[in-house]
Amino acid sequence: MGASLKDVAQLAGVSVKTVSNVVNNYPHVTPAMRERVQRAIDELGYRPNLTARHLRKGRTGIIALAVPELGNPYFAELAGAVIDAAARHDYTVLLDHTAGLREKEVLVSQGFRAHVIDGLILSPIELEAEDLLGRPGDAPLVLVGEREYDAPYDHIAIDNVAAARTAVRHLAGLGRQRIAFLGARREMARQPAHLRLRGWREELTAAGLPHDDALVAATDGYGRWDGAAAMNALLDRGAQPDAVFAYNDLMALGAMRALVERGLRVPQDVSVVGFDDVEEGRFSTVALTTVSPDKQAIARLAVERVVARLAGAPQLQPERIRPGYTLVARESTAPRTG
Repeated sequence: MGASLKDVAQLAGVSVKTVSNVVNNYPHVTPAMRERVQRAIDELGYRPNLTARHLRKGRTGIIALAVPELGNPYFAELAGAVIDAAARHDYTVLLDHTAGLREKEVLVSQGFRAHVIDGLILSPIELEAEDLLGRPGDAPLVLVGEREYDAPYDHIAIDNVAAARTAVRHLAGLGRQRIAFLGARREMARQPAHLRLRGWREELTAAGLPHDDALVAATDGYGRWDGAAAMNALLDRGAQPDAVFAYNDLMALGAMRALVERGLRVPQDVSVVGFDDVEEGRFSTVALTTVSPDKQAIARLAVERVVARLAGAPQLQPERIRPGYTLVARESTAPRTG
């Protein structure tokens, strides 16, 4: 049987209340007393009963994270970051998979698991703003991802337009003049693909380059096969670019494969930039240049917002928070030659 608060108190020669104050990190404990108690905790190997602590507060100690695709490395890496961030607040994370389907996103957002979770972090794809109106229950909801909403909930998302402009600016700065965009969508104007396409257009205009719609490839999905198919479609219709900006890294990797199979060299003939900075792109035969969202910051901010609302922070107004991003230049981009 493990050590108890009473055991720690006896060894440290203090009250059980003092030990509890140290364990809960209350600020009014003196540094000397905190060190004294901590030595006793370490010696006895005491571990707090987190379940009991949450239950005393009427909580389950569980935050749900709902993402559209667990097989996508970006969401897998984000989930890992959320799990780490939640652990720092003594919370466990329940993963939910929506497959990017509106009915599943509605089900999750409307409290499908409200009896087992304290709060929800949701990355929606098809969810509409009206789906969030009249949401029942009091479990905090924090949105992540670049889909834009006019809704009274915290939303953690990088600036997609600015990030896309950074990618295109990098390619234009290398002397590339026919820069394609892979991954456009004809509908859902608030989706990230639309925003990244807008950034592509804006930066081409700023660079004095034409934004030829023949260099835009629409896709049904955002995987490796979609990127390869989009790249082949551009080449088949004679719209050969000298650079490609793909909606995400998976599409960029698929596009690079297609280019190689068509006898084109990356980056000499066609430079390629992706988006998400997934680990796979760092280890491809030609390491992928990419826009890298700060996934650690996204996770930390989302968890902190949930925890703050659970603590009852009435002054905390719903806010759109924009974490940072960087462009990571690797082997798939190089100056134009000839």
